[in-house]
Amino acid sequence: MVAVKNSLPRRKFDVVVVGAGGAGMRCSLQLAQAGLSVAVLSKVFPTRSHTVAAQGGVSASLGNMSEDNWYWHMYDTVKGSDWLGDQDAIEFMCREAPNAVYELEHFGMPFDRNADGTIYQRPFGGHTANFGEKPVQRACAAADRTGHAMLHTLYQRNVAARTHFLVEWMALDLLRDDDGDVVGVTALEMETGDIYILEAKTTVMATGGAGRIWAASTNAFINTGDGLGMVARSGLPLEDMEFWQFHPTGVAGAGVLITEGVRGEGGILLNKNGERFMERYAPTLKDLAPRDFVSRSMDQEIKEGRGCGPDGSYVVLKLDHLGSDVINKRLPSIREIAIKFGNVDPIKDPIPVVPTIHYQMGGIPTNYHGQVVEWADGANRVVNGLYAIGECAATSVHGANRLGTNSLLDLIVFGRAAGNHIVAAHPERQKTHKPLPQQSLEFSLDRVNALESRANGEKTQDVGNAIRVSMQRHCGVFRTLELLEEGVGQIADLAERVKHVSFKDKSKVFNTARIEALELSNMIEVARATVLAASKRTESRGAHALDDFPTRDDENWLKHSLWYSNTNSLDYKPVQMKPLTVDSFPPKARTF
Repeated sequence: MVAVKNSLPRRKFDVVVVGAGGAGMRCSLQLAQAGLSVAVLSKVFPTRSHTVAAQGGVSASLGNMSEDNWYWHMYDTVKGSDWLGDQDAIEFMCREAPNAVYELEHFGMPFDRNADGTIYQRPFGGHTANFGEKPVQRACAAADRTGHAMLHTLYQRNVAARTHFLVEWMALDLLRDDDGDVVGVTALEMETGDIYILEAKTTVMATGGAGRIWAASTNAFINTGDGLGMVARSGLPLEDMEFWQFHPTGVAGAGVLITEGVRGEGGILLNKNGERFMERYAPTLKDLAPRDFVSRSMDQEIKEGRGCGPDGSYVVLKLDHLGSDVINKRLPSIREIAIKFGNVDPIKDPIPVVPTIHYQMGGIPTNYHGQVVEWADGANRVVNGLYAIGECAATSVHGANRLGTNSLLDLIVFGRAAGNHIVAAHPERQKTHKPLPQQSLEFSLDRVNALESRANGEKTQDVGNAIRVSMQRHCGVFRTLELLEEGVGQIADLAERVKHVSFKDKSKVFNTARIEALELSNMIEVARATVLAASKRTESRGAHALDDFPTRDDENWLKHSLWYSNTNSLDYKPVQMKPLTVDSFPPKARTF
């Protein structure tokens, strides 16, 4: 498959952006409009990126529907993160939110409107007025297709700006020189099966999440952690990988997402007794408590025998009381999903739902400019030439638990911020391309050649399914040290099996068997990081609920985990408690 190393085709750009979701395209738009040559790689056509699946809204303190300000939004985000979020990055995001949303509006994004023409906003879990006093309407929505509207808007703007898209390409490995600087990537063109060297003065990782390492997931099949695998193999750490969000409302048996916007519009969760059980767990916010809180409450109801259905394996989401007009206007896609995947019409009957893996809070460590950082000698050191944005990045604005609608906000705020930072740095620091690092290039090609030349071995799908089953069993909503430690051993064994996968079809044109085998090498890196980091965090915080240690331990665990692939080891660094311009929010009990 691979040509002789010295004769690989090369292409040069100022910036290569890996991933064409909301973050990648918001960044590329900023770069293209500034006149830089930018290439955006995507495994799928840009408007099929996973941002298209986001439903409920994008958060910003516009105050169109109720009194609001960015400082309350910052407090909610810090509290939602269970105090593991970096408060400088959180302040930056929440202050920038209104301008970022108004900018989307001016780009032509078709938000729903109020009678006075302002952007419609709905309530969402964990978003409050006056520091937790009551729910606030902060989620700027385009019906229940907000991500779809955002992605198409950004794609159209990129087309107008003449952004160069490399569609159905897969990035393979980062190219790092002897100074540790990133000078580009190797990438596979799916149409031909050829490998290219893409040289770049700056490389931006915007590859999204890795939720496909679980058996039950709301994630698209493309979400295999490619950016995380690339970064881990290059010797850089992954941060806070123990924290994964289980969305409370995935369709039971299908995993397809039912947006939190349903509860924002007034939908309620019921157990088999018809009881609105969230009133017991979160008496103030009820069904609009943060996602980790609601997911654990649902799981508790099911475990204690109050689940619905013949085997008591789910609870139900009731929205028939909203009326057909509201459902058809505000939640049309949800009705369609419920009919197709849940076999119920929510205008008449409740939807069966269970917590389903949805979002990674951890990822590639960055600062709030999007620059990737390493922890060395008690400080963050910038990795020259490398940025990360969106779900693959740990900025860290989400900490131990993300608030709904902060994900779409994360994409546009930090996509724009990274673009601006690259443009500002470009004239002074990036006049020419650095020489290609031969050792880094050989590592990437040898890795692919080893897979390509293997005649016999295990099937990719067998090992992939084993990873998903193991993660589902050992690293779920509720965790125990015994289960996690057993999972560490299983994932280590599976990592060895990954080294021996093979595929029989060696054809070059659109060979999906080859793509899936390459994706598996990224998935195993994410699984290894997740289960080891979870097994070592002896507390419960946000989405990491450990039965053996049920309380939060700020004295010992107010710190970020850093996982290194080459040694399969962990290091830690402190949470940034100091905001940019305002007073810090000190940790306190998290009640709703």
